[in-house]
Order: sequence, then C-alpha cells, then structure tokens
Amino acid sequence: MAAFVLDCLFCLLPSLLLLVLSLALRWPRVSCWTRLAVRAAGRRLWVIICLILELPLDRNTRKWTEEAVSPGTDQTSDRPRLICKPTALAKYLLRHCGSLARPRLAIWPRGDPHLQTLSSLLFGQRRDTLRFTRDHLLVRDGGTVALDWAVGTRLGEVVGRKRWEGRKEHQSGGKALGCFTVAPPVLLLIPQSWGGITPHLKALCHMAMRQGFYVVVFHPRGTAGSPMTTARMTEFGDPADLEQAIAYIHSCHPSSMLVAVSEGSGSGILLSYLGECGSSSHLMAAATISPVLLGQLWFETAMPPIYRSGALFHRKLQLSRYGSSFRAVLDVDRALSCSSLRDFEETLFCSSVHHKWTPPRPPKGSVNSGLSSGSSSPRGLAPSVAWGLGERASPAKDWNSYWERNEPLRDADEVAVPVLCICSRDDPLLPPTSTLPLPLFQSNPYFLLVLTDGGGHCGFSLESREESEGGRIRKEEVEEGNWSHIAVLEYFRVMADFLKGEEKDVPTGEYSHAGQRSRISNVAPPRRRRAAMMRRPRPQAPGQTFVEAEEENFTWKRSYTR
Repeated sequence: MAAFVLDCLFCLLPSLLLLVLSLALRWPRVSCWTRLAVRAAGRRLWVIICLILELPLDRNTRKWTEEAVSPGTDQTSDRPRLICKPTALAKYLLRHCGSLARPRLAIWPRGDPHLQTLSSLLFGQRRDTLRFTRDHLLVRDGGTVALDWAVGTRLGEVVGRKRWEGRKEHQSGGKALGCFTVAPPVLLLIPQSWGGITPHLKALCHMAMRQGFYVVVFHPRGTAGSPMTTARMTEFGDPADLEQAIAYIHSCHPSSMLVAVSEGSGSGILLSYLGECGSSSHLMAAATISPVLLGQLWFETAMPPIYRSGALFHRKLQLSRYGSSFRAVLDVDRALSCSSLRDFEETLFCSSVHHKWTPPRPPKGSVNSGLSSGSSSPRGLAPSVAWGLGERASPAKDWNSYWERNEPLRDADEVAVPVLCICSRDDPLLPPTSTLPLPLFQSNPYFLLVLTDGGGHCGFSLESREESEGGRIRKEEVEEGNWSHIAVLEYFRVMADFLKGEEKDVPTGEYSHAGQRSRISNVAPPRRRRAAMMRRPRPQAPGQTFVEAEEENFTWKRSYTR
C-alpha cells in the first residue's frame, strides 16, 4: 500500500510543481524576480550568440561627444535629438511635429540593434496584404527602371484603415496627413542599393496608404526583377535614372505634392539627385532613414560578416543573372569572387581594375551584341548615348575618382529641398556616429538630423507600455508601426503646412513663379559637378554654441534660379 501511494505521489509530482509555480507567479514580487531572471539569462545567451557571429555589442551607446542641439529639445537620453541650424523651419518642426517627443524606443530584447535590423530586412508581416502594379520606364540611354505602384490592399486591411481613421483626432490639428492638398500626395520610396522591397518598406507603404498617400517604389535597373536592357549598372551616386523617374511621376500627377523617402544605402541616389537638381527638383521634401551620408567611408568600413555576406549575396545574384551580357564590358568572374563590398564596387566601376583585362567578344543574342564594334566608348555605348552620359560613360580611373562623382553629399550646398535624416547611434551597418558630418547640419538650413540612442538599421521599434488594471497586466503598443515611419509621415505634413503658410506671407507677384520649375533639356550636355562635397561652416567665437552663432532667422523662400 505504501509503495502504491509513493508511486501516485511520484506521478503527480510534476503537476504539483506546476501548480505551486503558477500560484507563486501570481505574487507580484515573485513574478518580477522571474522576469528579471529570464531576461538576464536571455541576455547572456544573446551575448554568446553575438560573439560567435562576430556581431558588435552596444556600439556607440555609451560614448558620445556632446553636440549642440536645436533650441527647445530635451537633453534626456530617452528622446530623439534634432541637430540642425536654428531656422524658422526647425522651430516650427519642434512646435508641431509631436513624434519628436514621443515615448522612448523599445528596450532589450525588442530594442536590440541586431534583432531590429534583421527584423526590418528579413522578417515581414504575418499577412502581406499589399498589391502592386509595375510600370517599366525606358530611360535615355536605353536602360529600363521599374516603378511599383501600390494599388490597394486586401480585405484584411479594411479594419486597420478604420482604426487609423479613428485615431486621426490625435494628430496635430486633427487633420489627416494625406489630405493637406486637393490631390493626394505621392510618396516615392527608394529601397536599399541592392534592391528589393524589405519588410521595413512594406510597413511604411501600409501606413502611408492608410493616410491617403499614393505610394510608388523605385527600382534601379537590374534589381527586383526589372529587366536589364543595357550592359550598364547604376553607380552608387548616379541620379540620372531617378531624375527621369521623378519627372515621369510628376507628369502622371502634376497637381500632387511629391515627397521621397530612402532606406539605408538608397540615400546615395536620393541625396545625389537633390544636389544635382537643386531648386529644379520636383520634390517638396525628402527624408532618409538610416542613410549612408559618406559613401566612400561606408564601403571602406568593415561590416559585420553576417550583414556583409547578405549584401554581397544580393549584388552577386543580380550580376550573375546577366553575367553573359556583362562579360563584354567587365571581368564578371573577378567580381563574383570578391569578398567585400568595396572590392565588388571597384571591380564593377573602376578602370584601374579593367586596364589589364581584355574583354571577350559578346555572345550572340546578349544585350551588348547589337552595339557597334567601332564605338569609341569603353563600354561599347553608341556615341550619342556616351555624350549624354558624360563622364559616367567611362569607368572611373580609380577608387578616389569614382567617389568624386558618386559621393552623396558632393553637391550638398546646391540642395534646395528640406531633408530629414533619421540615424541611430547603435546602427550595426553604418560607420560610428562620430563620423557624421555634423557641420553640414549645423550650417545648412535644408538638412535636419534626428539622432536616437537606439533603433538599429531601419528598425526604430516602439516600446510597449504595461498598464496595471485591476491586478492584471495588459500590454499595448504605443503606436502602430515603428517610430521612424510615424516621424517621417508627420514631418511631411508639417512641411506642407509650413510651406503653405510661407506662400501666404509672400506677395503674389514675388511667388508667381513657384510652380514653374526649370527642367533639364534632353539634348543639353551634362553639367560638370565640383569635387567639393560640403560647404564650410562659418567660424564661431570660442565658447559660442552654434545656436548663438546664428541669431538671425532664416527666411524660408525657395530660389528657383541657379
């Protein structure tokens, strides 16, 4: 009998332990200790995984040189910092852009920079409800770029749309972001330089469509399934294709405001476009999320192996798809054997790598076989096309000369459109934040930098809030989506309100040419750009902050003449 009782107790022991554990977890103090213990164990396990994968830990989160910030910003570490020249626009943003003072970003584990980065680049939503229709645009040199228009969502998105409409009253002024003009605004999205729509961009598409935007995604030639009709790839800072795509979008929606957002390394062509076009740009405002501001430094800085391998895989996959066509103009085998992004970029676009290599005869039927064999262009382009491309018709002489014509900020002093740059100090894909060109943001009224302590690369997940109600703990998200999407779309709305107010203040005769933007002729030779990258900041007196050095208010009037 005793043995039977012991056997029963032994069989019921696991259930009794679970019962005792569940009762103990109902006590707040025990529950708190348990959560702390699990979080500590999980953090140590994650540290071990990061060491195995050679991922940096807490980079740039403890050390940071104190920089001047705009008046009115909070110096606490849990809020974003706006670094810019103290202009009327900056003060207006601080007053009306409430997302700059929103709750803190997510903490560990959701706030880990690597988890946020991998989530934004690889793991999408549970139900992908976006639908796109594609336009193929033939550009001047015969190449083809793709434009994906977001035409709608499936039935599952109707509930989210109604929930957003119910929250519109929380916005500043109680106005929907997509209704600040008669015609809905057009949002142009520029993905990473290796192409493809990431889950990060899809989430931004969802939010923008719910707010009334027309959304279109720009895909450079040879990326995201767009056909390669010429043996020429897009250089990192070549905005020629983007310029023609924006002109096409503007012709389709001439009465709509046009704004653009770039993701990660896609900022290379967006910032180059703003610098080369200057005041003739069709964009009303632009924003960059986790941008590559210094392209050469980004390529020369060592990237964690897991991210470098992923980026190289996408680039090599694009090249191998059209390998037989590119063998006539570059050494494809050498490019596919590169182990770094710099070597790959240099092999594709620098003549110093090509000068000892004799290209074979292009195979019959390739995109390069129909080109004239007697053409003087190193890439086999027709003379008229090579003349239209200018210096980009030939490979760069070396690595440094390549960046003289492709550095994103080479013409920063020509930008005439406000640009919001959102950066994170713990971004694992970008160089340290100590290399940011802060003098540019402190001296140029068109550039605004929002710097956060966390967020990873294109992550910026919001912190969840725990509320105690009747002894029960309930979790709810502070906002849908992530913080960068909310900030960018609210920034566009505030910018539209600001420019609309400036138009009312300017006399009619003085602002009558605001809608007449100069357009670059298709037959005009390309304009040679200066090698200077940024304008030098004005000297300041010792001990004087940049806020005090610029006491006068910048009058926001766009110049439509060069």
